[in-house]
Amino acid sequence: MPTPSSSASETVIAARLRAAGCVFAEDEARLIIDSAATPADLADMVERRVAGVPLEQVLGWAEFCGLRITIEPNVFVPRRRTEFLVQQGVGLVRGRMGAPGRAGGPAVIVDLCCGSGAVGAALAALLAPDVGRVVLHAADIDPVAVRCARRNLQEWAGQVYEGDLYEPLPQQISGQVDVLTANAPYVPSSAIGMMPPEARLHEPLIALDGGADGVDLHRRIAARAADWLAPGGYLLIETSERQAPQTVAAVAGGRLSPRVVSSAELSATVIIGKKPD
Repeated sequence: MPTPSSSASETVIAARLRAAGCVFAEDEARLIIDSAATPADLADMVERRVAGVPLEQVLGWAEFCGLRITIEPNVFVPRRRTEFLVQQGVGLVRGRMGAPGRAGGPAVIVDLCCGSGAVGAALAALLAPDVGRVVLHAADIDPVAVRCARRNLQEWAGQVYEGDLYEPLPQQISGQVDVLTANAPYVPSSAIGMMPPEARLHEPLIALDGGADGVDLHRRIAARAADWLAPGGYLLIETSERQAPQTVAAVAGGRLSPRVVSSAELSATVIIGKKPD
């Protein structure tokens, strides 16, 4: 039960956050107070949030698929819509484990453009009860994101590599991957300036900018996916409803059979490409 002094602090902090434009000021005030280790820490966290730093970077964690994902400053914050990508991946891995002709052993999962490692961690956690251990590999070009992902994937023995897309992955998993996920940046370069300040000022540009039409990374990922997927394996790419046709074309161009799945609830669109059996 909060003390009178803590309730007063929460009221004052919530007022400051609301004045700064935080819609859920009361909830954020409680989270900041609960996360602060000292009064000085609390004051610093409030100032950072008032200045527009994303709440997750202020707290040092984000909630994603029921997990608490560590988030360092200047690391991309996982969006709730990306939980739909995870849901699709979980279903496909479960289906793959009993597929005719699949060799035995744990599922092999690769997460490209992994950022904080949230997608890989969620896949491993959700699959553990019925699939057991998965072999998890992740990669990102940003060294800060790689450091963050290594912390988040440590519990699942995930291997995280620094480099450009497939370049740093171990060759021994080529042709062995059951599910390959990618939440690559897909904001068109010309639209970056219209993004909320929390994103464009406090997340790395490399995690946001998808090129002229937003699909540059999707094309590069799809072009080589078939080389890494096992027969019957899947590529999953998060995209937008507007860009789905371009991402579908990229996946089809990579010798995969594409289909579009979406969630109105999460405003999420995912392109799934299957490698022929």
